[in-house]
Parts: sequence; structure tokens; C-alpha cells
Amino acid sequence: MSKERQRRRAAQEAERARAAAENDRRNARRARRRARVARVSRLLPRRSGRPGGLLARRRREQNAIVVVAFLLVQVLAWISLSSWTGRLAVFVLSVFLLPVFVTLAFDRRS
Repeated sequence: MSKERQRRRAAQEAERARAAAENDRRNARRARRRARVARVSRLLPRRSGRPGGLLARRRREQNAIVVVAFLLVQVLAWISLSSWTGRLAVFVLSVFLLPVFVTLAFDRRS
């Protein structure tokens, strides 16, 4: 009985040693990868991220409204006008009046 127990214990210890070696190899690979990523990311410029405050969110919503309104005017002009000069005139007029619209609609005087 003692020899059988000794054999099982040796098998368990061998299995534990193999698992520990595999774990060490995996951890070393992760550490090398982390070091490589850190080396590369140190060379890249820092990203500040998108501001998430109330003013920034409101500004993004207002910009989206302006873009949708501009595109809507262009699509309506494209559909309703058949001449290229009329379409071009609506486009140029829209581009020139866009800052006026933004200032009047959203009170941006800066």
C-alpha cells in the first residue's frame, strides 16, 4: 500500500511541477507582451480622449443638428431643383449661411 501511495504522490507532484512550469511560461509570455506594448505605446502620442462633460455633449448634439439640417437642405435642393446652377447656388448659399444659422440657433458668439 505504501508503494502505491508513493507512486500516486510522485505522479501528483510531477503534474503540479508541469502545471507550475506551464504557468510560469504563460506569465513570462504575458510579461514580454506587456513590455513590448509599453515600449511601442511610449513612442505614440497620448490620446486625451473625448471630453464627456455636459457642455461637450451639448456641443456634439448641436453639431449633429447642424450637419443633419445642412444635409437635409442639400437633399431637398437636389430633388426639387433640376438645374446644376440652382443646386450649386443652394450649396454656396448654405455654406455661407451656416455660421449665421449656428450663431442664431445656438447662441454661439465666440
